[in-house]
Amino acid sequence: MCHKSFRQQCGLNKHMLIHTGEKPHECEVCKKSFRVRATLYNHMLIHTGQKPHLCEVCNKSFRRKVDLNKHILFHTGEKPYICELCNKSFRQKSVLKNHMLIHTGEKPHVCEVCSKPFRKKCCLGKHMLIHTGDKPHVCEVCSKSFRQKATLNTHLLIHLGKKLHVCGICNKAFTQKDNLKKHTLIHTGEKPHVCEVCSKAFTQKGHLKEHRLIHTGMKPHMYEM
Repeated sequence: MCHKSFRQQCGLNKHMLIHTGEKPHECEVCKKSFRVRATLYNHMLIHTGQKPHLCEVCNKSFRRKVDLNKHILFHTGEKPYICELCNKSFRQKSVLKNHMLIHTGEKPHVCEVCSKPFRKKCCLGKHMLIHTGDKPHVCEVCSKSFRQKATLNTHLLIHLGKKLHVCGICNKAFTQKDNLKKHTLIHTGEKPHVCEVCSKAFTQKGHLKEHRLIHTGMKPHMYEM
């Protein structure tokens, strides 16, 4: 079939299951089946809750030894997987694989609704929430919901009164990084938003939007008797 060779007969027997699709080792709890007995053993730990592989540095435990080995790299700082194009290094092979897509320009994960492509599967998952309208991350204080956890975390700063983003020039603080970025334009004098009709420039996009109404003649804010 594929002419791959093995030193031992048992290795060939295991390999043949890939071609036949046979999965002889079945979980007694959930009936999920596996090609290799060792994989079934690791799977059973999900049901038992056992995590036999313990980190000697921080005592965090893992079900699989491979996950422990990945975790240990955080303590050692080792990044064994190196990009051949830019020499950037990574702790995990899967992260290097995703990184390589930046160089190739490949975006293999495509939205079935609008055909927008993404490099990472997780980014596609976040994007799909736009189409479904789901906002799974809910604020416990005001019940406002958000599509992304990061947006919820930023929102929580409003309730906590924390303003982590501080202007390096005047020390004014903001809850959101975007607001600090807009504020900085006051100091730099930069006006990146330019009117296509008269070339007048503005620091904020919202101000440009209001200005455009002069040219269009639109008056969206009308007093009703």
